[in-house]
Amino acid sequence: MNSQWKKFRSKYLLISILISFVITCFISLLPFGTDDCKCEECKTHSKENYLKPIISSHGWKPSQKFDHHLAILVPFRDRFAELLSFAPHMKQFLDKQNIHYHIFILHQIDKFRFNRASLINVGFIHVKNEFDYIAMHDVDLLPMNDNLSYKFPNVGPYHISSPNLHPRYHYSTFIGGILLINRNHFMLVNGMSNKYWGWGLEDDEFYVRLKEAKLKVHRPNNVSTGTHNTFKHIHDKNHRKRDMAKCFNQREVTRKRDRQTGLNNVLYNIDDVVNITISNVSMTILNIALICDKSITPWCECTKTNEIIYQGIKERKEAVDDETQDHGVESRKNYN
Repeated sequence: MNSQWKKFRSKYLLISILISFVITCFISLLPFGTDDCKCEECKTHSKENYLKPIISSHGWKPSQKFDHHLAILVPFRDRFAELLSFAPHMKQFLDKQNIHYHIFILHQIDKFRFNRASLINVGFIHVKNEFDYIAMHDVDLLPMNDNLSYKFPNVGPYHISSPNLHPRYHYSTFIGGILLINRNHFMLVNGMSNKYWGWGLEDDEFYVRLKEAKLKVHRPNNVSTGTHNTFKHIHDKNHRKRDMAKCFNQREVTRKRDRQTGLNNVLYNIDDVVNITISNVSMTILNIALICDKSITPWCECTKTNEIIYQGIKERKEAVDDETQDHGVESRKNYN
């Protein structure tokens, strides 16, 4: 009896193992997934958390389906209201053009005055290995005419917001607002000057660099709209006043062609790279801390105290120079 029971138990155990194995294999083939998860983390972020990071590092890669890849470089500081308008508008506008692009927000986080040109230099260094052309793009200028092309500028820099279309600036050498330039041409002119702390003139200096390199600036043709309806300019000059102060010898220096600084010697640290989503638009924020060499550009900080000290030094120097000159004149008179 015991012998028969042992045989039955062994046979039952073997059958149980076989059945378990078959069931396990069947379950492993079923198409289970987590795409339909309804957990709290899958819900849309609230308005207060619209800049919540999605991932903590730059993970965007170019698509092999496109010949060219555009990096839209947006110099940025304290302009979140404009960014909320910029992101969805640019996605809607650019998705019609069959180009491959990604938006990079160049967020200046240091204590110095805003430096649009240096931020663009940093952005270019960050993206140059993956992208073969850039758009230097103001966050407050939105293209409205679908005929404005963001395609690869092969023959030379392409100024989208040309003087005859821009709502504010109409002089012939203006190349600010939105400018496309390919990687080779940007490197050829050594990028932009790093001397322009505060608002204005950095794009005028860049125009001279392009001209000296014999790079012709091209502009849109056959655009039927004009200065009042080609772009939407969302800058509120009363709410956000431009930093137009000129400290130390800034006015004198920034009116000249800069042959000292550029892409090859911009000083900076990138503290963080964060991919974010705003209104279903994926973008990358570079948190950039620029470094100021005050021996070259003391006006990166412009305070009344600094300016008073500088004016005092300047006046003493001028007084010494005048005294030396007068002494030289008197000596020559005595000699004669």
